[in-house]
Amino acid sequence: MTPPRAKTWGRIGRTPVVRVRGRGSGRLSMVGMCCFKPGSRSRLIYGLREYRGRKNEPKGFRWRDFCRLLSRARIQLGGPIVLVGDNIRLHLTRGMRAFVDCNSDWLTVFQLPTYAPDLNPQEGIWSLVKREIGNLAAADLSQVTRAVKRKLKQIHYRPDVIDGCLAGASLTLGT
Repeated sequence: MTPPRAKTWGRIGRTPVVRVRGRGSGRLSMVGMCCFKPGSRSRLIYGLREYRGRKNEPKGFRWRDFCRLLSRARIQLGGPIVLVGDNIRLHLTRGMRAFVDCNSDWLTVFQLPTYAPDLNPQEGIWSLVKREIGNLAAADLSQVTRAVKRKLKQIHYRPDVIDGCLAGASLTLGT
């Protein structure tokens, strides 16, 4: 996860330089869901996975991991789920479609149009996380992971921020 460039402070006339040792030491993958229910506080359910390049280590989340996240969300939310998913490959795999078909009693899926990140409230969450770590000069992957976990936990305990991501996507809740 390469953070975006961010502004920083420095002495007048001197360009601030941040030295980072070594090449990339891995990858951090994130998966998450903004959960909204009229009359209840908004929630954020997420998962993180580090990839360090070891043999037989998955590079990112697979459809089975996403199915486990959905099952965990169902338990935490205590009811049926209407999933509005973007069109990433993970959501369109054969295994994921089979999972949705087998669990149609509690899981309903709607797909967003292709290339429509402005309609996805979760993109607002990822934007907030990336903005937080924009100036982070991490020494290793675990430091990036800790910073991301800390920011996601802050967002999780601020339902107004999650609601703001829903409003930022020009969406509203209805019954």
